[in-house]
Amino acid sequence: MADIDGDAVRRRLEAERERVAELIAGLRGEGLDRTEADQVGELSHYDQHPADQGSETFEREKDLSILERLETELAEIEAALERLDQGTYGIDEVTGEPIDPARLEAYPIARTNVDTER
Repeated sequence: MADIDGDAVRRRLEAERERVAELIAGLRGEGLDRTEADQVGELSHYDQHPADQGSETFEREKDLSILERLETELAEIEAALERLDQGTYGIDEVTGEPIDPARLEAYPIARTNVDTER
């Protein structure tokens, strides 16, 4: 971690954590934690045109997929902050070699170098 400014990395990761957490809260605030029928306000799906129901189902699944991706990203940010605390940030988890600073600049939650095989 010799070439890494830990304070700058921490500020960047914490800002990203806050941004992602706000996006997650926003999606959850739109009702993704409720059932689909509750979310669309229908008592029964019988009075809704099948195409409308299909569109709403598609949108809900898309939003749930985005939510899942954001939650994964938040977990990766938390893991990067933990590595920073432990002094292992910027070290390839497979090879033990330093991660290219340009990669960390572009992708601050990187666990490995680009060319590391898993």
